[in-house]
Amino acid sequence: MNTINICLCNLPSRSQNFNSQHLVRDNYRGNIEVLCKEGRLKEALAVLHQMHHQCITVDSETYCFLLRGCAKSETLPQGKHLHSHIIKHGFEHDIFVGNNLVSYYAKCGTMVNACKVFDRIPQRNTVSWTAIITGFTRNGNAREALKLFDKMQAEGVKPNQFTLATIVKACGSAEALEQGKGVHNYIIENGFELDAVVRSSLLHMYVKCGRIEDAHNMFDKMSERNVIAWNAMIAGHAQHGDLKEALRLFHEMPAPDVVSWTSIIAGYAQNCYGEEALNFFNQMRKTNLKPDGFIMASVFSVCANLAAMELGKQFHAYAIGSGFELDVVVGSSLVGMYAKSGNLEDACQVFDNMSRRNVVSWNSIIIGCAQHGQGKKALQLFEKMVQDGMKANAVSFVGVLSACSHAGLVDEGCHYFDSMACNHGIMPDISHYTCMIDLLGRAGCLDEAEKLINEMLVEPDVSIWGALLGACRIHGNMELAIYAAEHLLDMEVNDAGIYVLLANIYAAAGRWEDVAKVRKLMKDRGVKKPPACSWIEVKDKIHAFVVGEDSHPQREEIYKLLGSLSRQMKAAGYVPDKNFALHDVEDEQKEFSLSHHSEKLAIAFGILNTIPGTTIRVVKNLRVCGDCHTAIKFISDIVKRKIVVRDANRFHHFEGGQCSCGDYW
Repeated sequence: MNTINICLCNLPSRSQNFNSQHLVRDNYRGNIEVLCKEGRLKEALAVLHQMHHQCITVDSETYCFLLRGCAKSETLPQGKHLHSHIIKHGFEHDIFVGNNLVSYYAKCGTMVNACKVFDRIPQRNTVSWTAIITGFTRNGNAREALKLFDKMQAEGVKPNQFTLATIVKACGSAEALEQGKGVHNYIIENGFELDAVVRSSLLHMYVKCGRIEDAHNMFDKMSERNVIAWNAMIAGHAQHGDLKEALRLFHEMPAPDVVSWTSIIAGYAQNCYGEEALNFFNQMRKTNLKPDGFIMASVFSVCANLAAMELGKQFHAYAIGSGFELDVVVGSSLVGMYAKSGNLEDACQVFDNMSRRNVVSWNSIIIGCAQHGQGKKALQLFEKMVQDGMKANAVSFVGVLSACSHAGLVDEGCHYFDSMACNHGIMPDISHYTCMIDLLGRAGCLDEAEKLINEMLVEPDVSIWGALLGACRIHGNMELAIYAAEHLLDMEVNDAGIYVLLANIYAAAGRWEDVAKVRKLMKDRGVKKPPACSWIEVKDKIHAFVVGEDSHPQREEIYKLLGSLSRQMKAAGYVPDKNFALHDVEDEQKEFSLSHHSEKLAIAFGILNTIPGTTIRVVKNLRVCGDCHTAIKFISDIVKRKIVVRDANRFHHFEGGQCSCGDYW
């Protein structure tokens, strides 16, 4: 790295003529530009301080360099301090400075501040709109990005290729296929289809929306295919389980890069071929290609989604040997991987050892603690994050509020919800309201939950009414349950879980005609309940189970063990809760069905195939039923094992006949 020597003593003084002053300013500005490009932000800000001290006029271009430097390092305190300088010297309404301020705040995840700056720009241009749209897209609010794009067009501002590439990406993230098609037509009509970045974004959009055939049609028509297009197709087929086609494209690709390899590795891992994923990763290491921090982070993300901790540990070992462990992106992903795999202890250890943390790092550990039922610890970490000067974002508060919900901390949850806008400048969105409805509902504060829904600043969606419906089932409030269900059914939702939950509420009340109506409505709307599935990682391989599994090679051993455990459980006081079985079958069949739920099969397989004392970690795609929750407590005591189950809502740590959730989930 080149060293920038700034010799202030040899520079002209403020008493010299205008031309000399101009040269001095250019010299300073040049130094700042180089320092910012090299990531030496503190030194660049020190030069700015010297300029003010020497009464050298700072122009808008210099401020733009510094803002880009702040955005690159994602340092919020320095950027906010710089913003105050900009306001003081009258540059806030300069369009170039304003655009860079929007980009800076968006990069740091503080979209409230980005919007404030954006609203104050007098004459917004294409760059202004692109900056704010890109900010919302990158920060996971694709729907808001789409609304802003519509507003941009309504104000007569023409998008450029960068705007279009970003909005197409937003369509993909929101799975807004029809809007994506509309943007595609605009791209064709205005001659942007030949732009390589725009075409690649369109491929990604069709892939994200599950329209692989449309993506293939675009890909086949391309006279020249860049590496981004190839990778989009490989990733699309891999993500949708068509590994054969993904592999064919990978081998046809002229020069696969790191992203290509990662797509194949992620595809195999996502489709439960952990050993093959590891083999491909090792093959990549033998080439001249070396993964970067973002690639390693994506690999850890895949391991996290599968709860493939043993596979993740091998990748972790590689990351340490390759010097990636100090990378803030890799470290954050490692925290998430261990937390989502059920190992909160290792997640905390990785977090504690990180030399540098960003808001993603903090959010990962806060959300991890929340999912594991460590509500008070999650809140302590949040307070520590704020004390350390890290700016909380919307995701931080999702973690905090979900922590309060899982732990039943009603007063604390209400406090943090109220503080969002007042103390942190973050307006609650639908995810925060959902957490609050869940928190109040689980605690039995159903009247307060209903009142909050009526006072919401956003329109209630499926998640809101679903949370209320779930709370009504827990507390047996039939009247409010029907009220919530009516709103859900009017929305024509495709989530089978909502219909099943409503049917179960009716069944528990003996309202069989209503149960039949709900089932008929599901059939008429083509809604199918996904089969319950649980999986467990043993010796780097993922083993999946469905209820009543009859094709597994160890089926007889698994069923024999479950039969033995069932007898021991009953002797210890366990009584099967037949309310969690199908309501229209005989009692004997209900008990058989309950004893062979997918999570019980996975646990039995784990007991058979791991040495005594080993922690068993199971993942389920749906919520653990009440009977299984009770049964696993008994099993943990009988086999003297710790059993960790991750369901659709949270983690349950079973040990010695107890669960970490305290039966509050």
